[in-house]
Amino acid sequence: MRWTVDLPDLAATQALAELLEPLGTVGDVITLEGDLGAGKTAFARAFIQARFGAIDVPSPTFNLVLTYGDGAGLIWHFDLYRLEDQDEVYELGFEEALDGALSLIEWPERLGSLLPVERLSLTFEMAADDRRSLIIDATERWARRLQPLAMARNWVKDRP
Repeated sequence: MRWTVDLPDLAATQALAELLEPLGTVGDVITLEGDLGAGKTAFARAFIQARFGAIDVPSPTFNLVLTYGDGAGLIWHFDLYRLEDQDEVYELGFEEALDGALSLIEWPERLGSLLPVERLSLTFEMAADDRRSLIIDATERWARRLQPLAMARNWVKDRP
């Protein structure tokens, strides 16, 4: 299932992250795609803060991965921009994250064939006047969770 959502400003990006956060569970993968400055890290920061409160959420660009929380609420935030080989992701604890946490992955294309098929893909696109649009691609499991929200928010459903 695919929807397009208008994000007129940073507040809209943050609000969407806060709406999606309760839908995420252990084992989920949410990929964040788009150009530099498109809103990936802003979304991730708002998602993590929606779960854990007003904590500091820096960009993991230099660390490649940062973790938040503990137990069933654990979130791993990957920024794979500097990943040179997809197999390097195993050194970051990728398998552990997939099994026991929710994973937010910026620059998921760097994973190549290691990218999980079951995921929620969010693609941020820049538009005029600092506006952004978001393309939400949901696998069947995610589509079931998102459908009530999409209907309530009047998201534009794209044709396959």
